[in-house]
Order: sequence, then structure tokens, then C-alpha cells
Amino acid sequence: MYSDYFLDYASYVILERAVPHLNDGLKPVQRRILHSMDELDDGRYSKVANIVGNTMKYHPHGDQSIGDAMVQIGQKELLIDTQGNWGNTLTGDCAAAPRYIEARLTIYALDVVFNPKTTQWLPSYDGRNKEPVTFPMKFPILLAQGVEGIAVGLSCKILPHNFHELIDAAIAVLRDQPFTLLPDFPTAGIMDASDYRDGLRGGKIRVRARIDTSKKGVLRITEIPFGTTTGGLMDSIVAAGEKGKIKIQKIEDNTAAHADILVHLPAGADPDQTRDALYAFSDCELTISPNACVIADGKPQFLGVSDILRRTTHLTRDLLKQELEIKLGELADKWHFSSLVKIFIENRIYRDIEECETWEAVLKAIDDGLKPFKKLLKREVTQDDIVRLTEIRIKRISKFDSFKADEEIRALEQTIEETEKNLRNLTKFTIKWYEELRKKYGKDRERRTEIASFDRVDRVQVIAATETLYLDAKNGFAGYGLKKDGEPIGKCSPLDDIITFTQDGKVRVIRVAEKVFVGQKPMRVALFRKDEDLIYSMIYRDGRDGPILAKRFTIGGVTRDKEYLLTKGKPGTRVLYFAVHKTNEESAAQMLLVHLKPELRMRNLIRPLHFAEFGIKGRSSGGNLVTKHAVEKIIRAPKDYDPEAGA
Repeated sequence: MYSDYFLDYASYVILERAVPHLNDGLKPVQRRILHSMDELDDGRYSKVANIVGNTMKYHPHGDQSIGDAMVQIGQKELLIDTQGNWGNTLTGDCAAAPRYIEARLTIYALDVVFNPKTTQWLPSYDGRNKEPVTFPMKFPILLAQGVEGIAVGLSCKILPHNFHELIDAAIAVLRDQPFTLLPDFPTAGIMDASDYRDGLRGGKIRVRARIDTSKKGVLRITEIPFGTTTGGLMDSIVAAGEKGKIKIQKIEDNTAAHADILVHLPAGADPDQTRDALYAFSDCELTISPNACVIADGKPQFLGVSDILRRTTHLTRDLLKQELEIKLGELADKWHFSSLVKIFIENRIYRDIEECETWEAVLKAIDDGLKPFKKLLKREVTQDDIVRLTEIRIKRISKFDSFKADEEIRALEQTIEETEKNLRNLTKFTIKWYEELRKKYGKDRERRTEIASFDRVDRVQVIAATETLYLDAKNGFAGYGLKKDGEPIGKCSPLDDIITFTQDGKVRVIRVAEKVFVGQKPMRVALFRKDEDLIYSMIYRDGRDGPILAKRFTIGGVTRDKEYLLTKGKPGTRVLYFAVHKTNEESAAQMLLVHLKPELRMRNLIRPLHFAEFGIKGRSSGGNLVTKHAVEKIIRAPKDYDPEAGA
């Protein structure tokens, strides 16, 4: 039972709640809200509470979800004309209660969304009413508004796109031309969509706030990234400042109709570096991962935004075709009846029914009177046509104007001809329809988000180095909290790493902390920079009584907190000499004198060692043999040392 019930529940949530339908781009609750608004529409504003109550006839999940969904649609300013406090997407302020705000459908929505003649209907959840399966949507609302939803086992996140660019792309589809679609956000900002991947899973975009550095000592944020609010952005900046990642003096919020946040800097702070730090450590830069999922063919499908646009564009063309065919049928009926009325009145057929005593006789008399003229008509005369003729009032017959009737019929014929032409050139007609849509509703819908390409900010380079790293070599600790017991190594930040080398030939990289163990009497403790290509030189004894080996090496890639061997790892191994150089030339120039312990029959107790003889290898290399004898000490050779002359 549990398995079956859960599967039913999951299917219901996916198909009926969280994921939009491809045909109209709406979730069920959004569709029911718009249907309810259309049902109540009289051109005037209606209380949102009244709309919510009426929508509950169709939506079985309570008024809270309806009200929240309606506010989200209204804030996108495309389908719902709002009045009152509908909240602020910039600041994150909530809308007023439904009893205080009003709404009505926009003219755009009435033009694009609704057409009862091409709508398929199904019973509502209680069987008392009818609701649309999907609206005959003639615009990719799904891509224009964007949508988010979390179902069972999958989620949906489609980002909003620009109105004009959607029309351009739809026209390109109809003309079989290539096109590219990139998101456009109402909060504007700067976007790097180089990894957008058509909105599919695995893609991502990075969005940045627009930060002005022109005023001395002040950074001004005028546009914020999509997905955050001014309050959330300020909180993230303050939190980064408290952690020492960014140096700021204070922050002000002057946001009204547009974002306006002032970040005051302390004296001497570099505005460009602080701006980069804001991108690295606050919500001034965010990564958004799209996941384009829609209900298509009765099941959830992951489709790219380009594929969604192609399908919706072809659907729009099919809907326009249906509308033209319906219009053509209505025009043909109107022409047929107008012609019948003209024949009926001009030939005084109405007089033939004066002597008739029964209804059947009346219908037969009119039918007989029309027989000579039926060849002038385009279809058969039905009994319904004859019944409608009997309903013509005497006043209309007496005031009948033959010339005006001919003009009306000619106008109908012209409209029929134009409609037939549009049907023959359906693609051209659809393109013209999109262009007319742009003219009527495209004002003030230009792209807001700037498309750019920018590199990710290196957090280590821009973080403020506010701490001093100390080393307590005696006890084997390092950190920025050892001011009393340690010696200063240098300035550091909370994001820095420490590299430590121990006497037994081990190396480890660890995060900077207040106090961290680095090993008893470490040979070297320093800040670890990945971009530094340092060359290390080392001489060590392999085991307690083993041979003496020498090597030059680089550290390479490491994992934090993992210990690596620089030797062969035998017990009793000890490092006898260790040095660090920035260049190969400096490292190769090292000249050492290795003093051996005296042994029987040993004559030469001092052996020169030139590191230029050793190539630079990886940290795990064993090294080259120096000697098999025990070493007493190793010293640097004097500058005037001559290897051929000896010590």
C-alpha cells in the first residue's frame, strides 16, 4: 500500500502541482488563478481576496497557496495588472494582505492567453465546474516569466528571458534560422552565461551586482544579482566584514524604486580590491544552476530553453491556424445568412407564408421560395437557416437597404479572402503576428541584464590580511592566537594555508587557525601559496644507519590536512639539510661540504656537493646517493672554495 500510495502521490505532485506544462507554461494553481480572473473580469479591479475565494472552486489546496502564487505572478508585471502594495522584489518586502490589494488581467493577457473556442476543458476537482486543461497560450510565458518548483524526486528552475529576444528567437524558428537565448533578470546586474548550456541540468550562470567605484571612499551598488534582495545582500557584506574578509566602515541602504546601497570604506582601502572582495565573499556574486523541466506529452521532460521555444512557437502557429479556421467558418456562416436575408427580403419570400396555417407549411413555403436562388449560395440551406429567417422582425424588413446589404456582403467576401490568404501563408502570418505583438506590448521591455564574461575572483588574493601568523617552534604550534608564545612569521588571512616540514621528512598543508599543531621542532613553517613555484633542496639519512641521499623537488598538488613523505619512509630517517629557493638558478648554485665521521683507513673526510648535479623532481622521489658513510656535519662551501684544490 505504501509503495502504491507514494507513487500516486509523487505523480500527482509532479504533474499537478510543481512542474509547469509546456503548452501554456503554467502550473495548475497559476492556470486556475488566471481562469478565475477571466471569469470575474469586467474591466475593473477586483479584491485579491475575492479572486482567491473564487479560485478555490478549482484549486483544492487552500487559500494561502493561491494568494502566494498570485503575488508572484503579479510581481512579474506581465499577466496581472496590480493595484496596492504587492511587495518589493528588490527589498524582499511582502505584499499586503489579500483584502487590501486589487488586481485585474492585463490587456496583454487577454490578447495572448484566452480563447474559449480553442480551449480544451475538464471538470474541476469536485465536478461542479469546468476548468481548462491548458490555456491556448500564444507566447512562451514560461521563458518570459521563469519558474521554480520542487516536486518528488525532481525539481524545475527555468530562468526569465527578455521579451524582445523571445520574439526574435520565435521569428528565427519560423524562418529556420539559428538563434541563442540567454536569461534576462528584472534585477538587472551583470551575467556570465558562458556555461548556460541552454538551461539544462549541469549548466550554470554567474550573476554580479553592478558596483560603482567612482566616488572616493564609497562603493555604490546600483543593481543586485537575481535571486537575492538588498537586505540579504547587505547581511552577507556585514558578515564578511565581521569575519575579516572585507574591510568596510559602514553600509547604508537607500533603495526605493531602484537598488542603491552605499558601502563606506575605511581610510586607505583600495576600492577595486574591495569590490573584488565583495564579489568573492558576499552575495554580490552568485551562481545560479538552471534545470529546465516541463510536463510534455503527459510526463516530465528535461528540455533546453531552445527546444521549449521551438515547441511553443510551433504551437503558436497551430493555435493561430485554428483561430483562422474558426474565423473563416464564422465568416462563411455570416456571408451565407446575409445572402439568405437579402434573397428572402428582396424577393419578398416572406409573403409566401401569409396563407400558411401550420409551422411545417411555413418552413416548406420559405424553402420553395429559396429554391431558384440556392445556386447562388456556397452551401446547402438547412432547416436552422429557414427557422432563423422566420425570426426576422418586420421592422428590419421594412428598413432593409439593398445597397447597404451588398456592401456588407462584399466586406465579408474581402475578409474571407484575406483569411484564406493568411491560412495559405501561415508562417508569414505568424511572423507578422509576433511583430504586431512587439509593437503593442514591447515598450520598456528592453534587456536589463548585461551579458559579459568575467573570471572568478581569487579569494586568497583579495581577502584582507588582517591577522599575524606566529610560530611557537619549541612546542610545535602555529596560529594567529600565539602572540605571547610565538615569533611572527608574517601577515595572513583566515583563508590562508600553512605548509610545514618536519625533521623526519614529512610535509603537510593545513588551514590557518588560532592555534594548530605543526610538529615538534619543525624545519620550516610558512604560508602556502599555490601559485609559488618554490624549489626545495634536501639531504637526508635513509633510516637510522642508512645511506645519505640528496634531492631537489617541488611540492606540486596537495590535499589539505594530508601528510606526505619526502623520504623513503624508513624508521629513524632524519633530514640533515633543508633549503628553499625561488628560482632554479639559485637552487643549482648551492655548494655544500659534507663532513664524514672518521673511520679506519678513510682518508678524504670532506666531500663537496653541488646541487646542480641533481635534476628537479617530484616530492616523492627518493633522491641521489651522496655517501654510504655516516655524516658528522654539512656546511655551506665558502665563496672562494675550489673543489679541485680540496678544503
